Amino acid sequence: MDTLTLQAGPHAISPVVLPDAAEGPMLVARHRSFPAGAHIPAHQHIRGQFLFAAAGTMFVRTPGHAWLVPPSRALWIPAGIEHAIDAHGELDMRTLYLDAASAARLPQACAVLDVTALLRELIKRMTSSISLDGKEAIALIGQLAVLEISRLQSCALELPLPASADLLDLCERVLQNPTRVDDEPVPGSNRRLYRRFRTETGLSYVQWRKQACLLHAVRLLGAGQPVTQVALDLGYESPSAFSTMFRRSLGVTPRAFSPRHTKT
Repeated sequence: MDTLTLQAGPHAISPVVLPDAAEGPMLVARHRSFPAGAHIPAHQHIRGQFLFAAAGTMFVRTPGHAWLVPPSRALWIPAGIEHAIDAHGELDMRTLYLDAASAARLPQACAVLDVTALLRELIKRMTSSISLDGKEAIALIGQLAVLEISRLQSCALELPLPASADLLDLCERVLQNPTRVDDEPVPGSNRRLYRRFRTETGLSYVQWRKQACLLHAVRLLGAGQPVTQVALDLGYESPSAFSTMFRRSLGVTPRAFSPRHTKT
């Protein structure tokens, strides 16, 4: 069985045609580019998808969740999960579609994963237009990539979304501008609404909004904005206070999401 198949190039517009997960190559690699603001409507695949972008940030929606995927991270999407993608900045998307045996080593639900420097280079090599020389080299690179993916740590760049139309509408307004002064109706002001929000998302409204602001901060940092500016935009009195919150939430400093840090 083949190890790797490369589909199209960065400017291809053809739909993804995948072999069955139980058949065909271990990996199908695909490289596509999208302009800033591009929207990929909801769709799903017959193979699990390791969604990565060498440049640009992706905001991905799945049923009941939203995910932020900066260049230093990737999103694992199991087969059959519907998802839509929005591009923040010019997007250099590099995707791997795994066979069933490889996908079985990964989580059964969607997860944002930290991408190591080794895996980033392997993905770039597999999605390069330059052909890989020799079946042995192709097999080794593919197997190493799957092994590396299976060992990645998860990252808390997830935002649960409620199912009720009124609560979802409230969340959508917040997501349009998470740093806006609280002029939205707060579910906590109505006990029944507050309980519904917590039941549907697992978070209080205040916790949810803080997480939305955190994802917004990661997106700004990934776009190259200075830590000080992001801290001020989010209402923090000092960069140190923002950095303390950031490290407490994600386990790393804000600079870990800067483009310069991602390229190292």
